[in-house]
Amino acid sequence: MRWKRRLYHGLQLDKVRHFGISVPELVANIKRLPKYYRDIREYREKSDDSTIPITRHYPILTDIDQDAGTATGHYFHQDLWAARRIREENPDEHYDIGSRLDGFISHLLVFRDVTVIDIRPLDSDVEGLDFVQDDATKLEVFEDNSVESISSLHAAEHFGLGRYGDPIDPEGHTKFMASLQRVLQKNGKLYFSVPVGQERVEFNAHRVLSPYTVLDQFEELELERLDGVIDGEFVKSPSPEELEKQEYACGLFEFTK
Repeated sequence: MRWKRRLYHGLQLDKVRHFGISVPELVANIKRLPKYYRDIREYREKSDDSTIPITRHYPILTDIDQDAGTATGHYFHQDLWAARRIREENPDEHYDIGSRLDGFISHLLVFRDVTVIDIRPLDSDVEGLDFVQDDATKLEVFEDNSVESISSLHAAEHFGLGRYGDPIDPEGHTKFMASLQRVLQKNGKLYFSVPVGQERVEFNAHRVLSPYTVLDQFEELELERLDGVIDGEFVKSPSPEELEKQEYACGLFEFTK
């Protein structure tokens, strides 16, 4: 059965999703089903309304053994990191490309207006949220050296892989970084995060970049700050060497021009 073990570990079925299915989650949910049906039976016994038709079943099986929330991980720490920095700098205008609307952007909207740029359309009338539809690998709506403050969190790794309907382009991420560098004005700030570690493409989910690749791509900018998220926890000022040794960490880069 050695080939089965090799297949299991080769596909990393204990860690990741394949074809939209997480094998560990599927197995765990099957194990949780007996409790779900015991809870239904107990509810019926204690309720005046003892009928729950099958059309009203809405099983949520994962919450029973979860913690109160998630205060770890790439997104939690990067969103706080960048929002705090932008609040401190307080630019006249701030632009964002690709960061989560229901995470980082909502953080920023608490205390400032934000203009979001995306190749996909966005229908929103949220106060303080402006939208520009543009191809971020080109950013043709912006002149050189014209943007005071810009962020892109956990987005560059997806460019050119087709996951979000964008054209397949093995150099999509480098074109995007070149555009960011071009439009940033003198003394402007760029807040940039990306998965870092042993460089590779995990198609079509994302890329993992060496931190040195990021630094080389932004060669015209000065690195003001480098922090990271390693094993889910925020790490202040790790070296590029330390980040590059990781399997899947998050590099938090603050650049200025």
